[in-house]
Amino acid sequence: MGAPTTVQWIRQAGQRIATGSARRTAQLAASTLRLARNLWRRAASWLGEASGLSWVLRLAVLLAVAMVLRKVVVAVAAAVYARVESGQAWWLLWGAAIAWTVAAYRAGREDWQPKQDTLAAEPGPGEESLAEPAGPRAPTAAELVAAVREIGTPHAHLKALAAHLRTTTERVREAAAAAGLAVTDVRMGGRPSTGVRGDVLPSLPSPDPTGGVVGAGQPANNDNNNAFETAPDQGNPHRTRVIWRAG
Repeated sequence: MGAPTTVQWIRQAGQRIATGSARRTAQLAASTLRLARNLWRRAASWLGEASGLSWVLRLAVLLAVAMVLRKVVVAVAAAVYARVESGQAWWLLWGAAIAWTVAAYRAGREDWQPKQDTLAAEPGPGEESLAEPAGPRAPTAAELVAAVREIGTPHAHLKALAAHLRTTTERVREAAAAAGLAVTDVRMGGRPSTGVRGDVLPSLPSPDPTGGVVGAGQPANNDNNNAFETAPDQGNPHRTRVIWRAG
């Protein structure tokens, strides 16, 4: 079969650009949606760490930031449109058209695969990573209970616990959930916020005088004097599960 004629090449290039444009549009929409979801989740998490007057103040800050960003985006978009329409920035329109055409042509090939967006990508529902999570580790149940008793009055805020344990409030929440401790509205030093109550803490086991060492992957010594027992996490071999004893 001979080489395609000029007309055939133009037709194939047009089809490839059309296909690539659809792919680039879908990729841009998906990336924008993931970024918006991440921003929304972070804002909701930051807002959920507070309560009462602090919650109202944080909500006001978020609304103010949203209004400022909206005005900035609208002003920049209007200024760019005015310059393009007047012909002062003709190069911007042609440059954007050429860049989009090249990107669409490259995305129109049959073996094209979108690159993973590391900034906006997130695991889908039901996905579980076997690697260690990025950032500070979650404190153990014993560390969390000890921290509440050490800094609580008698209750402890999540932010205070995170600072004491040198971790984040998200990790403190994970540790509280693993230990079966509810995160609720509490007062610490007369200030209301979300945290862990100090009057519902389980008793900790006394230190082992023999200093015994548990082998890797083996359950800890689960005698009747312990308030909890640990067992390997079947879903993540790098972690252990804490099981509190009833009673």
